[in-house]
Amino acid sequence: MAQTAELIITNARVLTMDPDRPTAEAVAVAGNRILAVGTASEVEALASSATHRLDAQGATVMPGFNEAHMHIFPGSVSLRQLNLHGIQGFEALKSAILAYAEKNPQEPLLMGFSADYSIISLTEPCTRHHLDAILPDRPFMMFAPDHHTAWANTAALKKAGILEGKDVGVGNEIVMGADGLANGELREGNAFGPVSALASTGGREELGMVTGMDPENVTPEQFALDRAILKAGLDYCASWGVTSIQNFDGNHYQLRLMRDLELAGELSCRIRIPYHMKNFMALEDLDKAASWKAEFSTDMLRGDFVKVFMDGVIDSQTAYMLDGYGDRPGYTYEPLFTPEAFNAIATKADALGLQVAVHAIGSAAIRQTLDGYEAAVKANGPKDNRHRIEHIEVIHPDDISRFASLGVVASMQPVHYPGGTCFPAEPTIDKIGEDRWEYAYAWRTMKNAGATVVFASDWPVSPVSPFQCIQDAMTRKPWKDGLPDERFTLQESLEAYTAIGAWVEFMEDRKGRLKPGFLADIVILNTDIEAVAPDAIMDTVRAAVTICDGKITYQAQQQA
Repeated sequence: MAQTAELIITNARVLTMDPDRPTAEAVAVAGNRILAVGTASEVEALASSATHRLDAQGATVMPGFNEAHMHIFPGSVSLRQLNLHGIQGFEALKSAILAYAEKNPQEPLLMGFSADYSIISLTEPCTRHHLDAILPDRPFMMFAPDHHTAWANTAALKKAGILEGKDVGVGNEIVMGADGLANGELREGNAFGPVSALASTGGREELGMVTGMDPENVTPEQFALDRAILKAGLDYCASWGVTSIQNFDGNHYQLRLMRDLELAGELSCRIRIPYHMKNFMALEDLDKAASWKAEFSTDMLRGDFVKVFMDGVIDSQTAYMLDGYGDRPGYTYEPLFTPEAFNAIATKADALGLQVAVHAIGSAAIRQTLDGYEAAVKANGPKDNRHRIEHIEVIHPDDISRFASLGVVASMQPVHYPGGTCFPAEPTIDKIGEDRWEYAYAWRTMKNAGATVVFASDWPVSPVSPFQCIQDAMTRKPWKDGLPDERFTLQESLEAYTAIGAWVEFMEDRKGRLKPGFLADIVILNTDIEAVAPDAIMDTVRAAVTICDGKITYQAQQQA
């Protein structure tokens, strides 16, 4: 006798991502698994009087979104911070900061995020003096959208002990002014870390990114605060239809927080968290990463890969470039790891069976990372470790085909494209240089060359909305005539957010598709996404119901 469905979804336009049955009318769930996918009558036959029904009202039903690159702790904290996205000019910035300060009188460090590099103007960089003119007596810091640069006022710099500068190591910089004091611009984590530590969270949300180390002497009250912050962030992700998160900063503390939520049945998304390998760590530290993989290995929570930063970002000119920047020819910056050091990391991690994922934005950083993966293959022989490169914003044409030949995943974020729905074209495209535009943010070029391409938002660098990312993937316009068409189709974009995301994290046998026996990770949209114009997706499409592990983790008001 067939098993009885506990939940059925009917009146649906089901996009399964399963090539054996691409579309269907209904889905049945039993426990945390998909029981059946098929016609309305086939699924209805599995119902009983106790079966819970959800009417999709003719909307799309599909696998839950797999966020293949985000930062859950900083993103969760950002929900409490001042969102400066879209703010332009001193007066608008002043109004936003003062209103936020008035609403948060007890916060020891006022924090903003998504402050554009040209927030004052295209020709006048922000300094502490601008921020002092707005808020002279309370510590304030704001992050650029990429979270690789921050700007702090004098009160924050003084309290953090860095107004007179400090050695912050390779690839990090406290920018100094002509007066011999810090001018307020802080590049990379070692520079802004001392200021972040002033916040009510103690900057614990940044440690997985900045040091990869655990916070010291966490009190029960601090643990409870961090747990509550993360729970709110996970629930927020679920409200966008996200059922899986691949996090891109990490420490053991975050894993312990997530385990506490898992044991309490409060994890609203599946999550994997990396071991963050920094350039000051010993090679033998990778053995800890292997132990994390064994310690955290459930379908809800895993600690099973290694994250590495090879360079910074284009806008602050900390990306490592082969042939300089468009506005600074010959200036290449420098990598965070020597070739020898990264080759050793890639080889050892590969031998341990650990996937490696490397932030590499500039063309030189991408090449050096590919060289390291090639060194691992030469040392260990071919392995199915599905190593990744994150972002790939400017690539040399000679390196495009190497992704397919080495089996390296291209993890890209269409929403990062300058001139799209999120970020302005300038000054980024000027820094890239017109002769490199053909090979910038080239996700279609990468796919056509045989690379496995996976999509994500990089929240809180950009909004977590999968729909905004999908719209940018489908509607991107070239910066000039004659450049390649880098657009994806809707089906390709959805696959890059579901089935391919599952494959990238070695879970293609149980999620990423709506298929009998697979984990019940499902999103019911508020409309038929196939009927929505590509340039209207981000404003029209939302999650109506999100189901993770067979449980409803989000339900919009009209669906309640």
